[in-house]
Amino acid sequence: MKIYLDNCCLNRPFDENTSDRINMEAEAILSIVWRCQQKEWKLIGSNILELEMNKMSNEYKRQKVTNLYTVAENKVVVDDEVKSRAIEIQKGGIKIIDSFHIALAEKAKSDVLLTTDDLLEKKANKMNLKIKVYNPVNWLMEVTKNEQ
Repeated sequence: MKIYLDNCCLNRPFDENTSDRINMEAEAILSIVWRCQQKEWKLIGSNILELEMNKMSNEYKRQKVTNLYTVAENKVVVDDEVKSRAIEIQKGGIKIIDSFHIALAEKAKSDVLLTTDDLLEKKANKMNLKIKVYNPVNWLMEVTKNEQ
């Protein structure tokens, strides 16, 4: 199983825990990362994720996110094919940075792109993409239900 976590997912475990939703998403992401550490699944990284991490102004949070990200085994990079695909994806109303995450996840042949961004999930799943986009809690519940 190849999993691409967008930057909001990588940040979620270190967000201020002000709601049940944040807590559930943080726990789901940590569980997913743990399974990647155990080599059950593969976490896909990218140069766009690294660029976003490097731009984080909160030094403490940036270090925590970077440490979590070290689990990523395969790292895909933007090339002309990814740029072209990202432009195509943007036509569906997807933001620029998110379109690159989707294009990179597709290039890596990821099984899923996980995000805590409801609008991205909604828009992406109305499009004809080569990848499904899910909230980490919903996805983890579905996958673990099917494992039993």
